[in-house]
Amino acid sequence: MTGASSGLGEEFARQLAAAGIHLVLVARRKDRLAATARDLMQAHGIQTRVISADLSLPDTPQMIYDQLRADGIAVDVLINNAGFGLYGKFTDIAWEREQQMLDVDIATVVRMTRLFVPDMAARKSGWVLQVASVGAFLPSPLYASYSAAKAFVLSFSEAINFELRGTGVSVTTTCPGMIRTEFHDVSGQAYTWFQRLMLMESEPCVRASINAMLRRKASVVPGRVNALMIWSLRLTPRWLMTAIAHRTMQPD
Repeated sequence: MTGASSGLGEEFARQLAAAGIHLVLVARRKDRLAATARDLMQAHGIQTRVISADLSLPDTPQMIYDQLRADGIAVDVLINNAGFGLYGKFTDIAWEREQQMLDVDIATVVRMTRLFVPDMAARKSGWVLQVASVGAFLPSPLYASYSAAKAFVLSFSEAINFELRGTGVSVTTTCPGMIRTEFHDVSGQAYTWFQRLMLMESEPCVRASINAMLRRKASVVPGRVNALMIWSLRLTPRWLMTAIAHRTMQPD
């Protein structure tokens, strides 16, 4: 599991550990990873493996795969949770930071999927959970690249899930809305009135995501209000949904 040191990733780890599943936890912050792993082992009697790595670097997915393969660790469930967004006008965001975001949100997701899925298919069993966003469904001014990246993740993952029919491997994409995590601290945006209204805790979001994965659903939007909102977009002209998205991202 990537991005396991905080937020949704930490909650994924807790819920899976509670189900007795052994974990490989990947993130940059080694101290937080180690503390999480220690807590989960003590609470649930599971085994954990911690890998501290920067997922924005192109060689990191191969390094993770090679380490686990050398240690004889087979990954049955891959959760590509690592990612972050950047708030602001596209022309105001430093390219170096933008590229780092795209590397984590797109390239790393594709590479991790490509590395681990063939082994799952060879064993005729496996689950992949990709973490996207409700932003995957609409153009989002002030989160232009982030939402476009999540749209890529959703489209890519649904296509791969279709290709994998009959292999025993499925790919599920979860598309959360506003979740109480460190996302906004990293993106540089204060919560807007709309985001405070729609804010959801990580626990029910993760529970719905795991349930959808185990049922081998292609995608899920956690939360009934979020799901209804995304369904309504089918009836909304694209120019209008873009304008609405822009309005909801404006500061109070």
